Amino acid sequence: MAGLKETPRQKMIGMMYLVLTALLALQVSDALLQKFVLLNNSLETANQSAAEKNKGTIQGIDSKIKELPNPGAYADISRKAAEVHKIAEAVISQIEEAKAKVIESGGGIDPETGQIKNPKEEEKVYQIMVGSGKKGIAYQLAASMEDYVSKLSAIADKGTVFPALALGAKDDPIASRDANQRNKDFAELNFAQTPVPAALATLSQKQAEVRRYESEVLGQLAAKVGAKEVKFDKVFAQVSANANTVVAGMDYEAEVFIAATSSGFTPRMSLNGSALPVKDGRGQIKFKTAGGEYDKNGLARKSYTASVSYMSPTGPKTESITKEYFVLKPTYNIETATIPALYLGCANRLSIVSPGLGALWNPSFSADGGETIAGERGKVTIVPSAATVTLNITNGGTLLGKETFRVRRVPRPEVKIYGNGGEIDERRGASATGLRTIEARALADESFKSTNPEDAQFRVSEIYVALARGTKKVGDVTGSGSVNVSNLASQAQAGDRYFIEVKGVQRRNFKGTVENIPYNMTKVLPLN
Repeated sequence: MAGLKETPRQKMIGMMYLVLTALLALQVSDALLQKFVLLNNSLETANQSAAEKNKGTIQGIDSKIKELPNPGAYADISRKAAEVHKIAEAVISQIEEAKAKVIESGGGIDPETGQIKNPKEEEKVYQIMVGSGKKGIAYQLAASMEDYVSKLSAIADKGTVFPALALGAKDDPIASRDANQRNKDFAELNFAQTPVPAALATLSQKQAEVRRYESEVLGQLAAKVGAKEVKFDKVFAQVSANANTVVAGMDYEAEVFIAATSSGFTPRMSLNGSALPVKDGRGQIKFKTAGGEYDKNGLARKSYTASVSYMSPTGPKTESITKEYFVLKPTYNIETATIPALYLGCANRLSIVSPGLGALWNPSFSADGGETIAGERGKVTIVPSAATVTLNITNGGTLLGKETFRVRRVPRPEVKIYGNGGEIDERRGASATGLRTIEARALADESFKSTNPEDAQFRVSEIYVALARGTKKVGDVTGSGSVNVSNLASQAQAGDRYFIEVKGVQRRNFKGTVENIPYNMTKVLPLN
């Protein structure tokens, strides 16, 4: 935000005012009062000079507008300048009236000496400025000065800050630290126990601030029509390099030079016709780079045009510059974190890296023909729902590429039959009375199991076992995965056989969802 500058004279007078005000709290001597008289005289002289300067600025604005090619376009500048002067004059006049009443409270001016008759008068000053019930004219002044600051801020350049003109003790950096002063308002702080010369100096100092604020805004308006000489007061070193990144062994080339900006005005800056934010006189360029039309080296030639518009003594001017830059095609590598192929309805984990983008690599993903689940930087889980799935890879809002994968169906499991915990050999058969349990196990394909262990969880959902003798069924039993055949074994004889049928298999995926897989298999186990 822009601040207000003081001239060396203003700084000196302001320092004198602070010192004398501090001394006033310690003693009221004739010598000290005389110092306030001299201070007030200096302030009034400075205020008169400031008033003349501000009038000259307004005249310069009007004269410059008449010289411009299209004066009507700047009528609003002239109107604002007149308005600033008008509201400043109103506050100055109100303060001047208060000064006249303060002089009157001190008995007026002695015609012989030209001095205030009773400069030590404090009580009457208090009654006029603070008053009983806090109805003195200082409160009216405080309201007028705050209104002045508000109106001026509405006209001034964006970011201009005008400090309050009627601070109470709690907001004053010095008085706020004094236990005897910190609870006083503006009127009490400045006019309680205050002799006539000190009160006059205080009021003149407020007039000086009013003029200073007026001058600041008029200067801003003058800069808009070129009526103000542009002073480049911010000088700094600048380096313009041909490239910020070079390969080891190559030459690094750059130009170093002095650059400067002015705090007196804010030029209008644009990028390809769109307005740019301006900070400390420098336009802030930031945009997403777009690729496309890459050459064989993966580079796309791009350019932009930056423009700076300002008011010169001869009228509006715009300086433009076209800057060329190159966009490097982002590259990425797809690494399979767990699997060499994608399986339908399964968690296919991929890791995608981009060494070229480094810390800027923070991709997002979407898929056509499937679902994506984001992981840490560059890691993604794809759950296909179609025969092919296309992965869309985006970084920083820019689509970098699309990768299409073929999708495989989950391999059917192999079902094996176990008896009493061991695998059964149909050719050798089993003991008629010794077999107590028959179990069917669904075993995942080894390759699929190694890459997708979370999706390779199979189980037999239904198994049917019947004891047969000749063409007759002796008995049967049904279960899920494993059945107890003890009752059948007690009836079994050598030469009988078990008819085993697997009627269903289920798979549980990485989400915990169970899927029914159509499956039917029969086995005949001879009994010895």
